[in-house]
Amino acid sequence: MSEQSWYGVRCVFRDCELGVYEERVTLWRAASFDEAIERGESEAREYCADLGSVEYTDFAEAYWMYDEPGEGAEVFSLVRESELPVGEYVERFFDTGAERRGRGDAG
Repeated sequence: MSEQSWYGVRCVFRDCELGVYEERVTLWRAASFDEAIERGESEAREYCADLGSVEYTDFAEAYWMYDEPGEGAEVFSLVRESELPVGEYVERFFDTGAERRGRGDAG
C-alpha cells in the first residue's frame, strides 16, 4: 500500500427544497486521488441520506495537500484557464449575487 497523504475532496450537491447548490470540501487521508474521491463520495451519499431533500450531483474532484492540515494550510485549489478580465471572471464564477454567505445563510 502506498503512503497515505491528505486530500481535500470537493463535492457538489443540489438542495431540491431550497433550490440551491452547495459545494463542500472534506479532508481525507488516502493513498491516492481515486481513494480520496471514493471516500469523499461515500460521505457525500451519507450526507444526502441524512438531509433527505439534498441530492449528490456525482461531481467530485480531489486536491492533494502537500502539507499537513493546520492553521493556514491550503486544503483545495482549482486552476481554470480564462481570458475574462478579473472583475468579469469573479462575477461569472464566484460572485454572481446568488451566493449565501456565512452561518446565517447556510439554511
